[in-house]
Amino acid sequence: MTLSTPTRLRSFRRAERRILLAALDAVPAAKHGDVLRHREQWKRLGERLHPHEYPQFPSAAEVFDVARGVREAVSFGGRVEAALAGGRTGDAVALLEHTPGALLRRLDHLLRTGGGSAVLEAAERAAAHASGRVLLSLREHLQNRLAPVDRVFTNRHGKAWATPDTRSPLDEEALTRTLAILDEEITRRLPDPGELIVDPAVLDVALPLSGKSAAPGLGVLPRGSLSPVDGELLRFFVYWRQAARSTDYDLSALMLDATYDNPTHISWTSYGNDFATYSGDLTDAADGVSEFIDIRLPHASQPIVIPQVHVYAGERFDEAAEAFFGYMTRDAVQEGRPFEPRTVRMKSDLRGSGRIALPLVFLRGDDGAWRVKWLHLYLSGHPAFNQVEGNRVTTSLLVRSIVERDHLRVGYLADLLRSKASAGGHVTYIGLETPPGLPEGARVYTPATLHELIPA
Repeated sequence: MTLSTPTRLRSFRRAERRILLAALDAVPAAKHGDVLRHREQWKRLGERLHPHEYPQFPSAAEVFDVARGVREAVSFGGRVEAALAGGRTGDAVALLEHTPGALLRRLDHLLRTGGGSAVLEAAERAAAHASGRVLLSLREHLQNRLAPVDRVFTNRHGKAWATPDTRSPLDEEALTRTLAILDEEITRRLPDPGELIVDPAVLDVALPLSGKSAAPGLGVLPRGSLSPVDGELLRFFVYWRQAARSTDYDLSALMLDATYDNPTHISWTSYGNDFATYSGDLTDAADGVSEFIDIRLPHASQPIVIPQVHVYAGERFDEAAEAFFGYMTRDAVQEGRPFEPRTVRMKSDLRGSGRIALPLVFLRGDDGAWRVKWLHLYLSGHPAFNQVEGNRVTTSLLVRSIVERDHLRVGYLADLLRSKASAGGHVTYIGLETPPGLPEGARVYTPATLHELIPA
């Protein structure tokens, strides 16, 4: 039984009540503050257990007194916050050492409060007991503190917002030591790769540190991943089929200069410019329809291209019968139908709850080469009539924050694995897809299985 979701509670026999109350009586009083997160469920449980009929379990009765507001209790997080607010960093560290993951998640704050070597020593002890995902997430966070960029917050639905990082910088020596602690612990947990073979094309794929960073589809990579873009003609496409109501989606593209300013756009309100063309506006999708935008990359006057899909009217992305976005690359002289399956490089389902989709961004580097960075973001937008002109500022700020963030990529783990590689034994291969000719028993990691490479 769990109280994290609404639960229909049955009546309990007296023997069952004694067992449950005895278990609650053993819970330390310091944990009673956690009851407040699910107060109403605890009240309903108390009505079934009749705790005050069992005076031999006084601590269990206090749990339900907290739920009813008869007794005050401070949560674990509240006690940590109180210690930090009072300048008692040592007390906060002493509390957090019992929960290594929580200590590491608050490490930035602890270092900024002047805890010094005591905080670093506690972090080193905690690193040995925290999960691999916590260690890698902290590593990515701290490497972005070396050259601060805007902070980005993303929920499991792909909705995000960015804000300037106003936190004071971390001490460089403490930051360097913390990164070394994390690298050492992560390396220790990685498996012996034996003979390691890494496809260079996979090095810029972002590590899937959470399950909320990518949508299902073809050739889809986690948020923050970078890939080269080949070909002279880039074609975005969106396909949708409405379920019950007439539905109008609009494919658009926002173009920005290197400073994320001087915007131009392609959409149903602006069909073309010197290097981009829009296929045309379709407003009903009973049988399924597609829209396209062509970008002639060698002639692009702006180095940042952000494709977008707007819900102008009708069903949201998660209400439509089908909805997906993708892109193709072609040679400029290539003939053929508007949609050529063999030229598709990526196709991703659109299922976010927002009304504006930002699947990815295309970037031209100083060397003139184009690359794509995966975003997997959704903006809330308006209930209807969304268009590219109305979200230019929000889009440019959010995309800039994602682009400038230094995501932790496969190349990081590959470097750590090389330090453990040996000439004999088994073979470990990391790449975008499984190549032919690998020896039997080889360990293979592709984007679909990269999560298995993340240490426990």
